Amino acid sequence: MKKKVRLAVAGFGERGNCVLDDVLIPMQQDEVEIVAVCDIRVERAQAAADKVEKSGAPRPFVTADYREILKMDTVEAVYIATDWEVHTEIAIAAMKAGKYAGMEVGGTYSVAECYDLVKAYEETGTECMFLENCCYGQRELRALNMVRKGVLGKIVHCSGAYGHDLRKSFLEAHGKDRAYRVKNYMTRNCENYPTHELGPIAKLLDINNGNKFLTLSSFSSSAKGLKEYVTEEGGPEHPLYGVDFTQGDIVTTVLTCSGGQTVILTLDTTLPRYYCRGFTVRGTRGGCFEENASIFLDKTYDDKVEGNWKTQWGNETNYPEYEHPLWKDGVADDMHGGIDHLVFAAFLEAVRTNSHPPIDVYDAATYMCVTALSEQSIAMGGAPVAFPDFTNGKFVCRTDIVENEYTLDRVGADRGLHIV
Repeated sequence: MKKKVRLAVAGFGERGNCVLDDVLIPMQQDEVEIVAVCDIRVERAQAAADKVEKSGAPRPFVTADYREILKMDTVEAVYIATDWEVHTEIAIAAMKAGKYAGMEVGGTYSVAECYDLVKAYEETGTECMFLENCCYGQRELRALNMVRKGVLGKIVHCSGAYGHDLRKSFLEAHGKDRAYRVKNYMTRNCENYPTHELGPIAKLLDINNGNKFLTLSSFSSSAKGLKEYVTEEGGPEHPLYGVDFTQGDIVTTVLTCSGGQTVILTLDTTLPRYYCRGFTVRGTRGGCFEENASIFLDKTYDDKVEGNWKTQWGNETNYPEYEHPLWKDGVADDMHGGIDHLVFAAFLEAVRTNSHPPIDVYDAATYMCVTALSEQSIAMGGAPVAFPDFTNGKFVCRTDIVENEYTLDRVGADRGLHIV
């Protein structure tokens, strides 16, 4: 039987509660013991403790101050699911307290904040994992596997998006749990949620492990969609009525890489649309396309047969030989189709073995700083800004990559030698 990780949880808004219900409580039997819960609204922490106790486990310690859980000898690791504003603050405090940190996703408010995160890790030696669940998506891991096997040839371009109509949730959330996101739309204009699309792309491009981002340029449309929606659906009585939002409806970000690749990210959350992360990988021998759920491999089609191109649409499940090992036998179900269980299994395994995580502090800083950099670029009319190397040159030849079933980085003889 595996050694259970003694875990504290900080933050019980929508994300924290979903993870507690769908992932952590089901994992209690074999993998985790929830020993403490924390939320600035103590009633939410009490409700979380009630759930744990009702599940048959011992009632965890309850507090409204995260510093209290960091003092506990029984706490090995801290899962951070608070508002974006304090993710980094709590992760840094956890590392300084010798507690393995698991940090939820979100953008950052400054590049300095990212450097502070890296500095805390390098000074303490305590690990921090960025819990980007989309890195463990079935489609994303299949593409990663194909890239590693050379099936797609040399990768030259990737794209991704956070395409998610959030207008209704913003209207309903004002003054409630997710109000902090609305405030960002009121005061900032940037790629405010880059990591779902960027994480999987960065891993298959070997960012921070032989490759790095060089420059970033961001461009924003005007901000019309959310105000119009509030006017029509909220009416004059709604607190957001008449607000002139700052966040552009569509933000396009272009990244360049030292390996020669380009990456395009799109933020699209305040206009009518379907949900899609727009995951696309383009190589010299083929590509993967989320928009039509297809894999296109060179020399596997006959362009002389009229209409044959249609057989390429929706064919991604026709390649079981490229399924990633983590998905070959299926995964546990959760609200995101299994990826939450996988990212937490990876996190708990890293804590249990006291090993370097598959999505580390350098990755966290790299993915999150896109928000701050894009804000700078948009303010300068899309001018390119230099992208920091948070590894301080160690990306050339990493020596700390741990290989196990959850590993996302290139390992083996070509570690640190990016192939383009």
